Amino acid sequence: MAAVDSFSFLLREIGQACSCVIETLAFIGAFYIMKTSLTVASNTYSLIRLYFIPRLVSRPDLVKLYGSWAAVTGCTSGIGKSYAKELACHGVNVVLISRNKEMLEALAKDIEDSYKVETEVVVADFSRGRQVYPAIKKALLGKETGILVNNVGVFYDHPDYFANLTEDKIWDLININIGAANMMVYMVLPGMVQRKKGAIVNVSSMSSYHPSPRMTAYSASKAYLDHFSQSLYYEYAPQGIFVQCLCPAFVCTTMSKYSPTLSKKSLFVPSADEYAHQAIATLGLSRRTPGYSLHSIQGFFAQIIPEWLWVRGVSRLGSF
Repeated sequence: MAAVDSFSFLLREIGQACSCVIETLAFIGAFYIMKTSLTVASNTYSLIRLYFIPRLVSRPDLVKLYGSWAAVTGCTSGIGKSYAKELACHGVNVVLISRNKEMLEALAKDIEDSYKVETEVVVADFSRGRQVYPAIKKALLGKETGILVNNVGVFYDHPDYFANLTEDKIWDLININIGAANMMVYMVLPGMVQRKKGAIVNVSSMSSYHPSPRMTAYSASKAYLDHFSQSLYYEYAPQGIFVQCLCPAFVCTTMSKYSPTLSKKSLFVPSADEYAHQAIATLGLSRRTPGYSLHSIQGFFAQIIPEWLWVRGVSRLGSF
């Protein structure tokens, strides 16, 4: 009988212990569900606020908000070209900065004829480092440069291992993807601070979210822009300057020409015009965003998936 009583007591103790564990697990599960629900609700609200509400209201007056001139780097093709046109569509004069003189002049004429704004072209090859900036500084002198779009960037010819890159490619990634953004901000920021208004847009990449093998130096350079943008925002937001980091996924541009799949326009791979049209609507609303509605959905999952799953997916990009 004593043995039976002891066994019954043991069962009760085990039951109570299990009950505590079950209650603890239930609490953890409820907390996780609540947190996930709030995250989903927050992201849904952001999608509506950034990409749907702007369609229902009149376009913001970018000239009044930020200034009469914008400077756009890397603007003869892709996102830079489309963003420059969007700015002109809003009545902003544009300083076009890129390395191909003929393409710059053609774009300038197109913008002036289509949108009746002023343009100025600056031929600058950012891969040459410090020597290109005096000409840019001279072109910006005396202009109310209220918007700066740091779009210029260089990618690999195709995803590859770091040791397979040429030394020239590594220096290009440093001088173009990182150096250009720093120096352009350094040039325009004092005027913005003086006027107490302005906007800086740094074009990063969703590859900055996690370590991205076979895009190591590229994704690291974009992670730098992401961190640079966020720190800059906290420094200068109190002085009336809005700093935004755009982190798009793939856009149908020359950067994705290595892939037959990614170089074709699709639901999740928009054209540069489609991307820029949505991205400019987020200016002043979000300091860190993919800039495109479906990329925001991709970005949500990209930030919550395990790192190993991201790495596996990125490692396969070269075979797409």
